[in-house]
Amino acid sequence: MANKRETHCNNQVDTFAEALATARQMQQNWLTYGVDFVNIYVEDVEGDWLETWGHDEILGNFQLDSIKEFLVSNDSVAVKVREHLGERSLFDFAVNLDESWRISQTNDRLSAVKNLLAGEENSIDTDDIRLLDLANTLVVKLAEIL
Repeated sequence: MANKRETHCNNQVDTFAEALATARQMQQNWLTYGVDFVNIYVEDVEGDWLETWGHDEILGNFQLDSIKEFLVSNDSVAVKVREHLGERSLFDFAVNLDESWRISQTNDRLSAVKNLLAGEENSIDTDDIRLLDLANTLVVKLAEIL
């Protein structure tokens, strides 16, 4: 038992020593090269990485891409959805639809899609048969696509 504890402590000390050596080397590079030391540690320092920070979550989401492609397609369900949304943002709707699609229960997912179609102000009657029909056909269509 004592040997295991010593080995574990030695591993922690070794890990700390490596991190300390790396930090000291980074500090020395900073003192030697000034602000240009960033070129050593960042591959594309002149690129647009700062402006696109966090876009990977949205841009790398294939499910969201499929939803967006569907919503702008000539599919009859997509056309009905666009007509129903009117002036509302199609992109925002797609993002919210993507989030709703992660709900595992089918009935809860249908309810979430229905509420999305009704909108934030919910001025539309959520029990309206046309809204329920559109939500149901949209869920069925997305199930085929995704």
